[in-house]
Amino acid sequence: MPNVLRHSDGTLFRDLNHNGTMEPYEDPRLPVPERVEDLLGRMTLAEKAALMCHGRMVPGSDPRMPVPLPTGAELITERGITHFAMMAVPDARAMAEWNNHVQDLASAGRLGIPVTLSSDPRHGFASNPATAHTGGGFSTGPEPIGLAATDDPELVEEYARLIGRELRAVGIRVAIHPMADLATEPRWARISGTFGEDPQRAARMIAAYIRGLQGESLGKDSVACMTKHFPGGGPQHGGEEAHFAAGRRLAYPGDAFEQHLIPFEAAFEVGTAQIMPAYAIPSGLGFAEVGANFNRDVITGLLRGRYGFDGVICTDFNAITGTEIPGVTTFPPRNWGVEELSVAEQVVMTLDAGADQLGGETDPELILTAVRSGAVSEERIDASVRRVLRDKFRLGLFDDPYVDADEAARTVGAPDGRALGDTVQQRALVHIAGRPVSGERLYVEGIDPAVAARFGTVVASPAEADFAVVRLKAPYEEREGILERFFHCGSLEFPEEEVERLRALAETVPTAFSVHLERPAVLTPLAAPAALLIGEFGARDDLLLDAALGRTPMEGVLPFDLPSSMAAVENAREDVPFDTADPLFRCGHPHAPRPLAGEPGAR
Repeated sequence: MPNVLRHSDGTLFRDLNHNGTMEPYEDPRLPVPERVEDLLGRMTLAEKAALMCHGRMVPGSDPRMPVPLPTGAELITERGITHFAMMAVPDARAMAEWNNHVQDLASAGRLGIPVTLSSDPRHGFASNPATAHTGGGFSTGPEPIGLAATDDPELVEEYARLIGRELRAVGIRVAIHPMADLATEPRWARISGTFGEDPQRAARMIAAYIRGLQGESLGKDSVACMTKHFPGGGPQHGGEEAHFAAGRRLAYPGDAFEQHLIPFEAAFEVGTAQIMPAYAIPSGLGFAEVGANFNRDVITGLLRGRYGFDGVICTDFNAITGTEIPGVTTFPPRNWGVEELSVAEQVVMTLDAGADQLGGETDPELILTAVRSGAVSEERIDASVRRVLRDKFRLGLFDDPYVDADEAARTVGAPDGRALGDTVQQRALVHIAGRPVSGERLYVEGIDPAVAARFGTVVASPAEADFAVVRLKAPYEEREGILERFFHCGSLEFPEEEVERLRALAETVPTAFSVHLERPAVLTPLAAPAALLIGEFGARDDLLLDAALGRTPMEGVLPFDLPSSMAAVENAREDVPFDTADPLFRCGHPHAPRPLAGEPGAR
């Protein structure tokens, strides 16, 4: 029988005397530190080790993602794991029911420690199995880079409150976001998840986002933020991605390391509950030349020491053991700088660095072995378990971890939430150049013809049209590999044959080009022929068409410089904001001027 039950009227019952008799239970209202110490004193070493594993979970048998072995139920009931990052999720009602199911499993354990469910972003348009998800019926806004484009912290905070409300409704209580990384390396694949290139604007947006999710302090109405990737994952060497060996280093040729700490400082100021370190090695800074997950200089020295951060630190996922998708493939670990060490040695190094949880890991034996060997003390384990338990108590999970499936169905994707998501999408649109298009007959590419038909007569060729609206994706280089294809790296220039085709189209009919700026594309060849040039960061077709035809204003600003050429990008320093020479348009455009001689970006 579960140790905690909830009656249909909301009353909680608990086996208070551990005699099998369920009695009405109310929050004893003891201070959280006392509740933590009481529970910690009753935990076995194995239970503590399980609390330091933060695995992944897929509800039920979802055909889109094979359920890893052992199953979620086995991980909870046999291994005692109580932290899971959700992958693909069903609709809100089913997700809420799944949360209640796993809480039942957990409450039947010896101590009844509730499950904490977490998630990467799932309120945008991006879908990447390693970084962001779609589906589940959540209200949709732009990617985080689009939130920066609104340049409106109050709107961002309001939108983050919506995200938090919907996540809480289905039982997700930790957001594995925001990204406090700066977009100083234009080739990097993760820019759409950041708040842009300007350290000060990113700091304002990060603070607003965390306030929206957590509130003024972490409590039962909060979603805890796991801000990442400390000490800043933006200056990737050569623009390569840290999920792969080519991106194993962070580079600081411009000595701009302190700039990358500014958004994190804003996150600390508003009380981010948790932090995730970076996969990559912060090279050339005098720190140990190992990935941040293993780096005592970064975690204990900088994060714990300089900043006094005492929240949960969870490593980026599967840095130690890699990831297996049964029957599909196995992804190697991202253990950059410590590849030659054994798994046991890497675990010891991670714990010595100061991490509290091993992201993606579901085997408590990893930690138990470290303690039994004498390399890690149980007192060191207790320090991490205190932090982990503290967040569970502060979030109210020990008092009531269940959610109302009917309320979840009403809350997620409700009309007011979708309306707010639409507003933020529209507010993020950037009028880069040109004027709105008009006419009765339109030609479209990358737009649903059924949606376009609401704006005029859709024709089959540019020659028949009065105007054209063409949606484009920022260019990237195709990469081999199951996971690599989701990360868009490499050149920011459109292929020459595509440029010629788009120019010919624009010469045939007035054309509005809308570019999805997941990275700062080189738009130099399109700026002159385009009748209208729009930057977007995730927007519905109808919202885009309204803007292209001048029916709604475009109030967004560029959250990064748009480079004038790939040569400028290749000659820039990875860590320095605004370092591409003579950018086509400045960060903050259309309100920012072109760079003046002597300014950053005008070398």
